[in-house]
Amino acid sequence: MATRLNPYLRFNGDARQAMEFYQSVLGGTLNMNTFAEFGMQDSPQADQIMHAQLETDQGYTIMASDTPPGMSYNPGDTMTISLSGDDEVLRTYFEALADGGKIGTPLEKQMWGDEYGDLTDKYGINWMVNIGAPR
Repeated sequence: MATRLNPYLRFNGDARQAMEFYQSVLGGTLNMNTFAEFGMQDSPQADQIMHAQLETDQGYTIMASDTPPGMSYNPGDTMTISLSGDDEVLRTYFEALADGGKIGTPLEKQMWGDEYGDLTDKYGINWMVNIGAPR
């Protein structure tokens, strides 16, 4: 059995909107379940996302949830999602993810020869995009 590494993002009430946004950028199939679906119908967070999973056509998997009741939410910059390859679609992803966010490094040719850019999207998630020359 192969193993894979999947980023798991935690939000503070806007996981649904963030994951729908990521699906609009990356495509694929998005499945989401609320806290109510898992027995927490009376919780103030009943309609929030307990677990979401986006499986893209490119083979990316992003998982997420809203912060569960009783758990503290401490946003930070300790998580970055990196997209890399030689496909020009990465440029489209960068532009879409930057909409409403903040570009740190514009997507442009770097000293190692690839095009690279980084940004923080409108949900506070950090992204790096590296477009290598086709080989």
